[in-house]
Amino acid sequence: MTRPTIPAAPPCTLFLFGANGDLVKRLLMPALYNLSRDGLLDRNLRIVGVDHNPASAEDFAERLHRFMLERDPQCLDEKRWQRLAKSLDYQTGDFLDPATYTALTKRIDKTSHGNAIFYLATSPRFFPEVAQRLGEAGLLDERAGGFRRVVVEKPFGTDLASAEALNACLLKVMSERQIYRIDHYLGKETVQNILVSRFSNGLFESFWNNHYIDHVQITAAETVGVETRGAFYDHTGALRDMVPNHLFQLLAMVAMEPPAAFGADAVRSEKAKVIGAIRPWSTKLALKNSVRGQYTAGKQGRKRLPGYRQEPNVAEDSQTETYVALKVMIDNWRWAGVPFYLRTGKRMSVRDTEIAICFKPAPYAQFRESELERPKPNYLKIQIQPNEGMWFDLQAKRPGPELVMENVELGFAYKDFFKMTPATGYETLIYDCLTGDQTLFQRADNIENGWRAVQPFLDAWATDGEVHAYPAGEDGPEAGNELLARDKREWHTLG
Repeated sequence: MTRPTIPAAPPCTLFLFGANGDLVKRLLMPALYNLSRDGLLDRNLRIVGVDHNPASAEDFAERLHRFMLERDPQCLDEKRWQRLAKSLDYQTGDFLDPATYTALTKRIDKTSHGNAIFYLATSPRFFPEVAQRLGEAGLLDERAGGFRRVVVEKPFGTDLASAEALNACLLKVMSERQIYRIDHYLGKETVQNILVSRFSNGLFESFWNNHYIDHVQITAAETVGVETRGAFYDHTGALRDMVPNHLFQLLAMVAMEPPAAFGADAVRSEKAKVIGAIRPWSTKLALKNSVRGQYTAGKQGRKRLPGYRQEPNVAEDSQTETYVALKVMIDNWRWAGVPFYLRTGKRMSVRDTEIAICFKPAPYAQFRESELERPKPNYLKIQIQPNEGMWFDLQAKRPGPELVMENVELGFAYKDFFKMTPATGYETLIYDCLTGDQTLFQRADNIENGWRAVQPFLDAWATDGEVHAYPAGEDGPEAGNELLARDKREWHTLG
């Protein structure tokens, strides 16, 4: 089978604000290298790092080269890197100084036809400031020809009010089509495959509704703690960090209606509709349908792990949650009565991001004379990471004279069927930004609908709600299991 030829992105000057930060060196530069390796970057692409630390273009290139070698020396082709390094430049400047933006106007390469992208890989507090100054300097003006786009990383706000304010600020100086609100989860192959699997296979659509599906579970479990992010995380917590962006994007992919076409506006409209249909809980029901947890000292295998409050830059009496479990309902015809259970946590037993779709059991038990009168439910499991793929659980008879049922899995792992090259998850998103495809980027209404859905939990927790302890290395507090147990359900086993 011949793979379709993918054209290289158009020429552009790509400005990386926060060029000396972890995001640029750990994810963005490796992704740009991978795109260059695959022939998807124009030879006239210019990459300009922007930060307050004085440095030359050579210093910037050398620092990135050193990190790329440390990261994975076997995957770095020196000739390819040297070609990409020639496109690197650097601008020293304060993000709040108008002189910085005056200097940037001279950095836009003439061979790029005036095309420019401004990637805000900075602290969130700089998002409105940088956007405002880009607008004031005329850097977002497209009237002279060429595109001008701004990429905004998460967190996009800390609650509904701040998200609305940030959207309003951005839309004062540019149009919605110029804004690329990025969520790296949407760059993962398995996430994109959800839409393909749902809408290109007639088998799925016939039972993708409340007639056949009992409930849906979405889990993002991490084995790592907060590590060096204590100062940020202690003011953020698991809910703000993961739910209105990553987990709600997965929910939207699973629950959205078929779009009229696979264009950016059609797909994003359907996603915004389904997030907007999440039932707003009262304060009382928000408390009832949520669980907060915080990891204490524990161990993973023989390794002893510190508790959250012992991590660097975390308050000794912190009440910040490192685990959250929620029950949400979607009030539309397809999903009426189907609960969606979301959970995410740090220092859990395994690293696993998955969607588990639980189907309703057979209408009655045909096996009354056997030990198994009620068969286990069937699950469709979509694993986002680490073992990307899809599996379907079903019951089969174990060979032998007795009627003994056993759970078996049908499915595929990506690595077994496709050649997987090293990737960060940002490759597709950067390429789409360069080519102007907004399908995988969030629109203002999607962002605000997400915060509108989680605001009742934030409001309820501001005055009430216990933070349950759980030992590091375990799958959250017992209260998280009780959230499902009272509905006579249980979490799907991770891993």
